[in-house]
Amino acid sequence: MKDYFVYILASQRNGTLYVGVTGNLARRVWEHRAGVIAGFTKRHKVHRLVYYELFADPISAITREKHLKKWNRAWKLRLIEKDNPDWKDLYETLNC
Repeated sequence: MKDYFVYILASQRNGTLYVGVTGNLARRVWEHRAGVIAGFTKRHKVHRLVYYELFADPISAITREKHLKKWNRAWKLRLIEKDNPDWKDLYETLNC
């Protein structure tokens, strides 16, 4: 069974945010950090993993990602700070 993740990256505490979805969180965050994919996160230096959720199926993960993308900034900040009040980079806690 494969896992799917919805994640939020930040440039810094209260900085620029990015919401994404992936089937391999460690690899995807590494790609953002290494800048191997041109786009928003590379341009704005959004590399800190500050929040993620685990899903058992891709449809649920994609639905949640779309839902979070529609949220206003204040709601996203509250979501992050509920579980990660210090805005620690959670990438270091992943079992890579």
